[in-house]
Amino acid sequence: MIVMHAEMPIAPDSREEALDLARELAEESRAEAGVIDYRVTTDIEATNTVRVIEQYEDTDAVESHMSSDHFESFQASIAAHLAGEPTLYQYEVDSKTQVM
Repeated sequence: MIVMHAEMPIAPDSREEALDLARELAEESRAEAGVIDYRVTTDIEATNTVRVIEQYEDTDAVESHMSSDHFESFQASIAAHLAGEPTLYQYEVDSKTQVM
């Protein structure tokens, strides 16, 4: 499994527009083959930071997502709402276990 964690600093004056774009991206991304889960959150301590937690079956699913029309459209649209450079982390995970 591949886990991606993105952090995007959002401009306060266009926060709602950015969140709408992120909601749409999440909904469309969860419908993709190979996507286990795709969640967008806001940080309770840094309210203008959006975090995206993505889980994929494999590298092919990640590549398919990154080249999808809706992801490319999101990237083009979100740029106007960013207050800085996004960061992206990738983790390769052997298993996932629910502990509670």
